[in-house]
Amino acid sequence: VQLQASGGGLVQAGESLRLSCTASGSIFNFNYMRWYRQAPGNEREWVARISRDGSTAYSDSVKGRFTISRDGAKSTIYLQMNSVKPEDTAVYYCNAAVARAIADQIYWGQGTQVTVSS
Repeated sequence: VQLQASGGGLVQAGESLRLSCTASGSIFNFNYMRWYRQAPGNEREWVARISRDGSTAYSDSVKGRFTISRDGAKSTIYLQMNSVKPEDTAVYYCNAAVARAIADQIYWGQGTQVTVSS
């Protein structure tokens, strides 16, 4: 499984940005896919999740501003980031979980940098 994240860049506070994460196979093979982010000096934190059944969940820090979605035909999930803030600056990573007998197998994509200027 390979995951390719893209869409990062430099934006001003209050603007929008959409990140993409494309998988090498069908995204419906995964129990869920998630976005994480890591700011300099901070631990990686969970941002959003979309499950195989399409249900979604968000961290409190992005709820109401970010939306996770998917396009099965393109094997891609998205993170629509609206009303971005300087504290959203981070490297954003996507991951995917495949169910195994004992525990899920987790795959990570490379990160994409998001920088929000004030």
